[in-house]
Amino acid sequence: MSAATTMVLKTEARLFTREPGALFWVMVSPTVLLVILGLIPSFREASDDLGGRRVIDLYVPVTVLFAMIMAGLQAMPPVLAGYRERGILRRMSTTPVRPASLLTAQLVLHGVAALVSSALVITVGRVAFGVRLPQNLTGYVLALLLAIAGGLALGAAVCAVSRTQKIATAIGSAVFFPTMFTAGVWVPVQVMPDTLQRIVQFTPYGAASRALDTATSGGWPEWAALGTMALWTVLLTATAARWFRWE
Repeated sequence: MSAATTMVLKTEARLFTREPGALFWVMVSPTVLLVILGLIPSFREASDDLGGRRVIDLYVPVTVLFAMIMAGLQAMPPVLAGYRERGILRRMSTTPVRPASLLTAQLVLHGVAALVSSALVITVGRVAFGVRLPQNLTGYVLALLLAIAGGLALGAAVCAVSRTQKIATAIGSAVFFPTMFTAGVWVPVQVMPDTLQRIVQFTPYGAASRALDTATSGGWPEWAALGTMALWTVLLTATAARWFRWE
């Protein structure tokens, strides 16, 4: 990472910590959601339909994905679109600090925020509700990194097609609800009807939910799920690169 990008990253990190709304929704709200669900007595009871697992066990990977959705769709696009709308990116293009440094800093910042939030969710799930830690750590980390890459690529694509901050917020909100569904926030993917499961698993967050759940149970994430996540990341990155404008 260049010195210019490092400098911009430090500045953006300070600005991020001064935004209580972003801090709450990205860093805190996923854990709050998990705690609320964990306080439902029936969610802490083992179910034969889930292979002896509890509903709360399924929701730890789901809330991990929720953190990525908040970082990629709700936090990052309005910031970048706002910089473009106010002419900050255009002015940066005339200085030694190129706009690409700001884009890189934003991706790194929100990626790290999603990772920290995910670690907090996993820790609280283990300590408060006895949810076991991922049994296949290597597979889990691989699936987690692919999910973060896909989430940030989706956020970059939203920013690329949004001329203003208001448009970025509107498009991000429109995409937010379908991704919440495919990630299993309202209904875990594992308990969806078989046909719906097969459809959802072709989406980036549906594939991520399956991969994380498999790794949590000790298996290696299916290559089909990992491949789906990687393919979406490539397609969304290409879309962002094709349509992104500094002005």
